Amino acid sequence: MLESGARREGNYQRMALGLQLIPAETRLEANGDGASFDISLSATRTFLCRLTVIEQMEQESLDVSLWGSVEGETWTKKPLLKLPQQFYRGTTKLVLDLSLRPEVKYLRARWELNRWGRVAPTPMFVAGLELAEIPPMSRETPTKRTVLAAG
Repeated sequence: MLESGARREGNYQRMALGLQLIPAETRLEANGDGASFDISLSATRTFLCRLTVIEQMEQESLDVSLWGSVEGETWTKKPLLKLPQQFYRGTTKLVLDLSLRPEVKYLRARWELNRWGRVAPTPMFVAGLELAEIPPMSRETPTKRTVLAAG
């Protein structure tokens, strides 16, 4: 777990929650589940998810999904978020908003690999999945108001 991005709340500073659900540069060669992470301290329960694929072979796909749990043992029947299927190197970003799911206290990633064609039968991706808590909007942040002209 990472913590960064200090934020002031009351008389103390709280760090924005950051998680590595799949550690950077992890070699994936079979379907699997990542470690579970406690998100109960998240102030916003909203995260920017960044999946980065840095290495892959041809004729294969990677499916990554995020699952939630109340106690860290029993996981949701359906994923909370499915990232777009990956075939190539690159970075994909999505927002996970759990603000309306207060019962979810733990998160983990699940990945599924698929391989087709006549080459090596074992799929292989080198990837990582990082979640960064999106901080709340400050009440002091100035906003510009648009004045609509009447008629």
